[in-house]
Amino acid sequence: MTTAADQMTAMVCDGPGLGLRKELRPIPKPGAGEVLLEVLACGICRTDLHVLDGEIPARYPIVPGHEIVGRVLALGDGVREFAIGQRVGVPWLGSTCGQCRYCRDGMENLCDQPVFTGATRDGGYATHTVARVAFCFPIPDSVGDAEAAPLLCAGLIGWRSYRKACAGLAGGVNTLGLYGFGAAAHIIAQIAVAQGKRVFAFARQGDRHAQDFALTLGCEWAGASEQLPPVQLDAAILFAPVGALVPLALRAVRKGGRVVCAGIYMSDIPSFPYVDLWGEREVISVANLARQDGSEFLSHQCLGSVHTSTTCLPLEKANEGIALLRKGKVSGALVLLP
Repeated sequence: MTTAADQMTAMVCDGPGLGLRKELRPIPKPGAGEVLLEVLACGICRTDLHVLDGEIPARYPIVPGHEIVGRVLALGDGVREFAIGQRVGVPWLGSTCGQCRYCRDGMENLCDQPVFTGATRDGGYATHTVARVAFCFPIPDSVGDAEAAPLLCAGLIGWRSYRKACAGLAGGVNTLGLYGFGAAAHIIAQIAVAQGKRVFAFARQGDRHAQDFALTLGCEWAGASEQLPPVQLDAAILFAPVGALVPLALRAVRKGGRVVCAGIYMSDIPSFPYVDLWGEREVISVANLARQDGSEFLSHQCLGSVHTSTTCLPLEKANEGIALLRKGKVSGALVLLP
């Protein structure tokens, strides 16, 4: 017989376009190599919108959410990495096959048979969840639950994108453009500013709130995505899933500059003249994240420069949070607190 103490609450999506419904279900037991977590906080990420809309592959019914901060309640067989009561973070990458050429070659983020938290494995829009220990991270004591949640995707994907933007670029990166000033951009802007880079923020036409928010975080300039910045950019990162931004960003970067597309989904990129790409400009994408990204980012001294701006909602108001994110009515990140 199931009692109230044995039950958990989950917000479930039954299929594309159906929104979320509240469901009571038995608390799961962790299997070998897994931990049972009490969810302390779970960020609402733009990728969750793509799951809810059927724009990326998902297994329905599904409990979304992949920016999870939880406390360990139970250990599965063989778990030695974490202890009961410890806080851990669960990211988008839930597990990999370990066998394909990408896993073997150190590119697990490109695994041919991945499992994704909140898409093909139940995530954190719930009071409890189960996660694979090998894909969890310890959360630094210096960061609170709500503040840590956005770091697990917005922060990690932002960090990977930022490193991709800067890595090996001839002439280096001094001027950096961030298109789509949401959760990821507000984290990476602080890191880049702390590292002495000049940061230029781009938001939707007329969105003075986002532009002003960017300026408070140390960005040198903020304007509409259609505008050219006052100086040429060495690199640009596109966090908004809008393909039309690619040609605009190419026109904003210098010869030899780089444009990084950070989203898991993007609308079609329109045609543009070759001259916008010419001059050895580059366009690259970032896919998912690797565990090394998480370990590096969550232990990096740069975290001391970051204050995540969060708006918190109770779990039962997840649909309201999704609506706010769709409308672009959020500064920083949205977080659910079960």
